[in-house]
Order: sequence, then structure tokens, then C-alpha cells
Amino acid sequence: MNATRHPADHLLYSADEDDLRATVRAFLSEAATATSILARIETDEPYAHQDWVTLAYEIGLAGLPIAEEAGGVGATWREVAVVAEEIGRTVAPLPFLGTVLATATLLGTPQRPDTLDLLAAIAAGPTLTTLAVPLTASPTSDIATTVGADGLELTGTVNAVADLAPAQRILVPAQTADGSVGLYLVDADSDGVGIESVTSLDLTRPIAALRLRSAPATLLAHGHDAEAALRRALSVGAAILAAEQVGIAAYCLDSTVEYVKTRYQFGRPVGSYQAVKHRLAELHVNLGQARAAARYAASCVAEADRDAPIAVGVAQAFCSRTAIQAAEEAIQLHGGIGFTWEHPAHLYLKRAKADQLALGSAEAHHATLATLLDLPA
Repeated sequence: MNATRHPADHLLYSADEDDLRATVRAFLSEAATATSILARIETDEPYAHQDWVTLAYEIGLAGLPIAEEAGGVGATWREVAVVAEEIGRTVAPLPFLGTVLATATLLGTPQRPDTLDLLAAIAAGPTLTTLAVPLTASPTSDIATTVGADGLELTGTVNAVADLAPAQRILVPAQTADGSVGLYLVDADSDGVGIESVTSLDLTRPIAALRLRSAPATLLAHGHDAEAALRRALSVGAAILAAEQVGIAAYCLDSTVEYVKTRYQFGRPVGSYQAVKHRLAELHVNLGQARAAARYAASCVAEADRDAPIAVGVAQAFCSRTAIQAAEEAIQLHGGIGFTWEHPAHLYLKRAKADQLALGSAEAHHATLATLLDLPA
């Protein structure tokens, strides 16, 4: 670990972060209720577009990590992680993750005028941009591309892309003629661009396949610059996803504790039984550890700290399992009502399971940590 500073210095929330959390929670508590989300995901328009407009552009969340000179707020990924926690608490169907990945990618490329214009468009809206990589892509795996570039035309398919359907602009990694990786910008409404919805486990975060056939594109970065930007974006995305998993677990724990206090069985509250107390106490401890891991990961990617690969791997591996544990406990301890479609518990389990597979599984991160820390196989 970095000996020049103490990790605990970065685990607490600042006053500004507390204010940001309060603003986002107040909005989502009214806009993203369980009833409205359940009704929306059964339609052809699962995304809450107007809610995203309010959060991203009126409140300014899309521009949080973007510098002020590029039209953003000039905050860091720490603040973005706070927003992710609150989105995790509601599992709101918002194109948040795709925006994070696209923003992180652009911030990692050489800051030319065209890149700054793209960042300004993300911050000011209403242009929505996403990164065309499979949701399961890992930050530490090789940058594999399934799209080929013939000059400034792209052909190929990228499966399971998050937040692709509502995007107007798409960042596409592609293999160039010399065998290196290029990062290209494609307009979603251009000729040769097809977007095909895919049935996903998590209905609150739809995925889609991108199909390109001689689609016109603009080259943004090439070779080492492109690969470094993509790897950095996936690492940032994994850190932010860990924060979302903390939010999922926090809601599941809070709602379950509240329920077992008021649900009576055999003349006494369910929460008074020792077995239930032990299960919730264990989850409470795990949640505290998960929050610490996620906060440290967010701080490391915000500062481009050398500990970032380790911090992100630990956070993703631990937080994903904690979110699953919390969602499963919520369903089981809510009893019969927890297994119904009308209760939101299944939404949290599905988001937690989808997040567990996203941006590197726990097993993939463990394998990476073993390599980084020189542990025996």
C-alpha cells in the first residue's frame, strides 16, 4: 500500500458529498419509487428519460468528473461514487453506468478540441454517450475487439452493451489495419449502425447488441493512447459499480431491518428471534467492510493512485458478494411477500446478480489480485 498517506483519510464522506447524497436521495425517493419502476420495466421504454434529464443536466450529475473548462462541475470520481450508491439504493433505470464509462474513456484520451467538445456535450446534454464494450469486460483483461476498422468505417458486433439503446453517440474500440486498437466515435443514427435489444436478467439496466456494417466513424485515439483510455475507463467503472453494490446492500439491509421489526410471528416480532438477529448483524458487518473497500477504490481512481488496481479488485470482489448476500437475505426475511413480483426485492437481487458479472467477476478479480500481490496459485 502507498505509505505516504493513510487509507482511513479517504473513507469518510465530506460535507459536500453528504449534501450531494441528500439531493440525489430526495429526488429519487419521489421519482424512482418501487411502484413506478415495476410499471416502467414492463413497457418498451424501461429508461426513465425525464428523470435522467433532471439528474444529469439540471442537477448536473453528468458533468461531475468533467473539468469546469470543459463545461463540467470539476469534481472527482469520489462524488460520482456517492451518486452510484444512491442509484443502487433505488435501482433506478437510468443510463448512468454507460455515461460513466464513456466519460472516463474520454477523460483518458489526449485532450484535443474534439474530445473537449464531446465532454461538454455529455455534461450539458441532452446528448447521451456510451462505451461499446461487453458489460462483462474486465479492467485487467486484454483489450479484445470484435469490430474492425477499414479506414474510417467500422464493421463488427459488440454484444451485451449497457445503456446502448438510448445513446446518440457511441464510443467503439476497434482493431485497425496495423493490428492495434483504435477508439472511434459513431453516431447512433448513421447508416450501417444497428442496435438490437437483448433480454437481460436485470430489467432496470437493459443491454443491447451493437451491429456495425461499414458505419462511418471518427478516430479519437490510437494505439497506446486508446488502450490506456479503455483500461482506465473499465477500472473507473468497476470502482463506481462497487459503490452501486454498496447502495444495493444498504437498502436491502435497511428495508429488511424495518420489516422484521413490524412483522409478527407467533405473537412476537420476527426481528426478536436470535437467528434473524445474527443474520442481519453479519450483513451489517459485511456492509461496513464493503463500504470501506468501495470508498478507498473510488479515492484511488479519483487520484490515479498506484494502489488503484488492487483497491478496485478488492472492492469489486467483496462488494459484489455483499450485495448478493443482502438481496438474498431481503427476499428470505421478508417471507412470502418477498418472493412476489409486486415487491421490489427481486429487482435488487437481479441488479446485484447482474452487477456481480459486470466489469469482471469476483473470480476474475481474485485471479488478478493474486498476480498483483504475487500470491501462489
